[in-house]
Amino acid sequence: MDFLTIIGVLVAIGGILLGQFLDGGNLASIIQLTAFCIVIGGTTGAVMIQYKLPVFVRSLKMLPWVLKAPAIDPQPLIEQLVEWSHTARKNGLLALEGSLDSVADPFLRKGLQMLVDGTEPQKIRDTLLVELEAREAIERQAAKVFESAGGYSPTIGILGAVLGLIHVMENLADPAKLGAGIATAFVATIYGVGSANIFFLPVSNKIKGIVHERSYLREMTIEGLVAVAEGENPKIIEARLQSFYVH
Repeated sequence: MDFLTIIGVLVAIGGILLGQFLDGGNLASIIQLTAFCIVIGGTTGAVMIQYKLPVFVRSLKMLPWVLKAPAIDPQPLIEQLVEWSHTARKNGLLALEGSLDSVADPFLRKGLQMLVDGTEPQKIRDTLLVELEAREAIERQAAKVFESAGGYSPTIGILGAVLGLIHVMENLADPAKLGAGIATAFVATIYGVGSANIFFLPVSNKIKGIVHERSYLREMTIEGLVAVAEGENPKIIEARLQSFYVH
């Protein structure tokens, strides 16, 4: 669980509400269901128009990464690659075939299968690099869904403000109805700008960062697999892979 994200959300929203309270306002004045429906509904619809269904669905599946990212721990992977190196040097690459069933990661299993098949090191590198780039592109596209939402929501908020003002103009003769229209106008703008800068854009950047970390781990994986294929010394392989994560 990423507690920093939770704390960040609480600090951002808490700071806004505290400012509202210090300025003499109250919570009820910025809770406006109509404005919420306009901004969130309009933004969601615009994003759905822009992206294909698989991309949109993938973005929703990746949303939980913001609170709990996929495990990205290089040390167990390094130990696994070094162990394979020892096995390959002693018994040959074919001896690694017994490890295939225990590998859950499809990317790593594909690389191991190529090792077992005796594929040339450069072929292993080229093939896995293509897959790495393809996976990263797909994941980045899903992250851009939230980036697009962050671009649309402020504009949809302005649209909500205009709709609220239209409602005000239609009821100039009835002062009792003016308050609701004005509230919708200003609160819609707050929701549009706030959702973009507190939720959509931070979420997009957070997911992009996780995608980068996953790709970096795969780059290390490729280097390790190629080194095993080339029959390098296990200690040299370990040192090389550890250098990917110098602290």
